[in-house]
Amino acid sequence: MISIKKATTIEELKGILVLQKSNLKESLESEEIDQEGFVTLNHDLGTLSLMNSYEKQIIATNNGSVIGYALVMVKDLKNHIPVLMPMFDMLETIEYKSKIISESKYYIMGQVCIDKDYRGKGIFAKLYEKHKLEMASKYDYCITEVSNSNKRSMRAHEKVGFENIHSFSDATDTWKILLLNLNL
Repeated sequence: MISIKKATTIEELKGILVLQKSNLKESLESEEIDQEGFVTLNHDLGTLSLMNSYEKQIIATNNGSVIGYALVMVKDLKNHIPVLMPMFDMLETIEYKSKIISESKYYIMGQVCIDKDYRGKGIFAKLYEKHKLEMASKYDYCITEVSNSNKRSMRAHEKVGFENIHSFSDATDTWKILLLNLNL
């Protein structure tokens, strides 16, 4: 039985890390990257626990095993994951509906991943439905950045309602900053 819920135990956070590790770009073959997508950040238990202390991480489980996750990264933690700092800085200048994003209540989708055996079963959309249910009363937007080369992730985010608000390139890739209005 698949359940979508908030992560509340260390075992669930460790389950996120196991799933994350198996889907890191450097752990996959290029063909799998093209077809299945990938994740780029490699969290540690301390950082993930800190993130979970601010806002509970949303997970999908099956018989107690984590089979999917959608991580919440709040602005207060921007200095804890240095690779995300440029995105937070960009949000100080990017406008959405005639307002600078940083003037709104938002959080960052720190990463989303579904176990390969469970992809294509609607879990991705259910994770975001849970995000809207849990977060819309506190935040206006969920914002994420997706590698332009991660076609599967880009399609999945667009399908659940994210819109591209900015594109940029860095030393590693070309990225799109995507926004989901939580109150629509």
